[in-house]
Amino acid sequence: MLQFNLSAGRNKIAQYLNKNPKEFTKADIVRYVEDNNIEFLNFIYIGEDSKPKTVNFIITDKEYLDSILSTGERIDGSSIFSDIPAGKGDLYIIPRYHTAYVNPFEERSTVDILCSFFTKDGHPLESAPENILRKAIVDFESTTGLKFKAMGELEYYVIGKKDELYPPVNQKGYHSSAPFTRYDQLRREAMFLIAQCGGEIKYGHSEVGCFFEGDNYYEQHEIEFLPVDPEKAVEELIIAKWILRMLGKKYDLTITFAPKILTGKAGSGLHIHMLLEKEGKNIMIDGEEISNDAKKMMAGILKHSKSLTAFGNTVPVSFLRLVKHQEAPTRICWGYSNRAALIRIPLGWVAHTNMLKTANPQQKDEIPYIVGKQTVEYRAADGSSDLYHLLAGIMVAAKHGLKDDNSLVIADKLYISSDAEKDKTEDIDRFENLTGSCFETASFLQDDREFYEKNSIFPVKTIDKFIKKLRDYDDQFLNEKLHDPQFNILELIDNYLHTN
Repeated sequence: MLQFNLSAGRNKIAQYLNKNPKEFTKADIVRYVEDNNIEFLNFIYIGEDSKPKTVNFIITDKEYLDSILSTGERIDGSSIFSDIPAGKGDLYIIPRYHTAYVNPFEERSTVDILCSFFTKDGHPLESAPENILRKAIVDFESTTGLKFKAMGELEYYVIGKKDELYPPVNQKGYHSSAPFTRYDQLRREAMFLIAQCGGEIKYGHSEVGCFFEGDNYYEQHEIEFLPVDPEKAVEELIIAKWILRMLGKKYDLTITFAPKILTGKAGSGLHIHMLLEKEGKNIMIDGEEISNDAKKMMAGILKHSKSLTAFGNTVPVSFLRLVKHQEAPTRICWGYSNRAALIRIPLGWVAHTNMLKTANPQQKDEIPYIVGKQTVEYRAADGSSDLYHLLAGIMVAAKHGLKDDNSLVIADKLYISSDAEKDKTEDIDRFENLTGSCFETASFLQDDREFYEKNSIFPVKTIDKFIKKLRDYDDQFLNEKLHDPQFNILELIDNYLHTN
C-alpha cells in the first residue's frame, strides 16, 4: 500500500512536539533543542527596511539556552531605526516562541525565532513595525467586535540565462506546466521550505510574465497563502521572500519582487486578500451577494486608498506597474472581476450548484458543500510594500469603513461593472485614479496623517519618516521623463530590482 507523509511540509518543531505553534512555550523550545541536538539559535527581527536581521547564538549548555530564551538580547536600535539617536539606541529583542522554526539553509542544525522590540523600560517600542500592527489589530477587534484575517499573493520573477529549448510565448506564462516553464521546481522547493518554516500556503503557479530579453530569460511565479491573523500573514511573506532569495543564491539565479522589471511586461504585485469573521464565521457573504459589512470595509479602504499607497507602493517604479491594460489597478473602485479596480471580489464558491457531482458522476456519496471562503482582494500593493505598516493602515481604514454611517453610500458609488472598460454605457472616467508618484503619495499621507495617528496606532515620527522618504525620491515628473528618449528607464528599474 502507498504511504503518504501528510506532515512532511509541516513545521518540524510543531511536528515533533505534536503541538500547535501558537501554544509553544519556552520549555517546548528547550526540549526540541536538547532532543534534536540543535547547535545554534538565531534571533530574527525585522528592521526599518523590512528585511530580516539576525543575531546568532551557539548553544553551549542548557543554562545558557534558558537564559537566552528568558531574557532576549540587547541590540543597537540606532542602527536599525532612523528615528532613534545613537545616544539612546539600546533596545531589547524578545523572542516570540510561537514563531520558532528550523532554519532550512544552515549547515549546522539551527532554530530561528522571530523577536519583538522593547525599550529600556521594558515596554513595547512604540514605533516598531510589528507593534504598530499589533496596536491596529487590538483597536480593530475591540471597536468592531470582528476578527480580521489576511493573506498575501507573492509574485516574483526568476531571472536566468537564455535557453532556446521550449522558448516562452511572450506574456503567456499563466499556469504553464513543465517543460514549458523552467523554474516550477524551484517554486515547489520554496513552497515546501516555507511550509516547514510555518507558512500556511494555498497554492503556487507560474504567472503571466515570461520572455527573453538580451541574454536573459525572465519567468514569473506566484505563491499564495491562506487567510490567517494579520501579524502571521506579514511574517509568512517576509520569511517567504527570504527563502526565495536564499534559493536564488543556491542556484545562482536572480529572484526579484520588484514592481516592474521591464516596461510593457507584466509587473509583480503583492495582492492582499481580506475577510471578516464573527464568532468564527466568515461574514463576507449574505446569501449569494457580498455582505454589507464587506462593502463597508471596502468603502473605508477605498476612501483612504491614496494615502495607503505610502505603505504599499514605496518606490518610484511602483507606479510604472499601475497602468492600463497590464492587469493592474488604475481606478479607485471595486468590482467582481474587473482587474482595473482597486478592490476585486474573487469567486467565493457561492453558486449552489453541485459542480463536484457534475464533474464526478461516479461519486455516489454526497460531499458537503463548502461555504465561507469569500475574500476581497486589495490589488494596489507590490513587492516594495512595508508590510507591517500596510496591514496596519488597511485595518485602520477598514475599521473606519465599518463604523462610518455613510459607508454603504460610498460603496455603491464606487462600484464598477465587470465589463466597464468594454461597455461604454458605464463611464470609467468617473472613478478617480490612484496616485502617480511617491512624491504625490506623500502629500496624501500628510493629509491623512491624523487618521493613522489616531489612538496612537501610528507614531508621529513614523508618519514623518514615510513622508520624507517618499518626497526625497523627487519623482513627481517621472511620467514626463518616460517620454524623453534621453531618459534611462532601465537604469531606474535596476536601482529598485531588490527593494524590500
